[in-house]
Amino acid sequence: MNKSDLLTQIIASLHESLEALQNAARASHAEATHESSKPENKYDTRGLEAAYLAGGQARQAREILDSIKIYGAMQVKAFGPGDAIELSALVEFEADRSRSFYFIGPKSGGLEFAMDGQEVTVITPQSPLGQNLMGKKAGERWTSGTGRSSVKYRIVSVS
Repeated sequence: MNKSDLLTQIIASLHESLEALQNAARASHAEATHESSKPENKYDTRGLEAAYLAGGQARQAREILDSIKIYGAMQVKAFGPGDAIELSALVEFEADRSRSFYFIGPKSGGLEFAMDGQEVTVITPQSPLGQNLMGKKAGERWTSGTGRSSVKYRIVSVS
């Protein structure tokens, strides 16, 4: 997978999310300020709830804009076979014989998209999985679990 194309895909996905969120925020703002949202009695909070929703959506839109700026300026590192996982690594990961691809990004963890026929998930170094992967290298294995169930993990590749 080409990581420059991957960054382009992440930014495009963030732009899509931003557009949808901005449309929802405009609708919530319109609802909050519409004549029909005036309270009919002291227990009617429709307008207030719509205003809170619009405010939350506006904050979320600002966070997405910040992510777009960060990913737009991000430099991707080319990782060699013995390099440790850090920011901008694309990690092929195996958990109980099921493979997944994770991109270690600075923000927007949980973002998922398809690239070259593979599902890629963005995770941050602050996430539990990100914390576990940071500093590890391709080929490393470990087992984790609680009680009677345990999962075997292996880092297949880092690029």
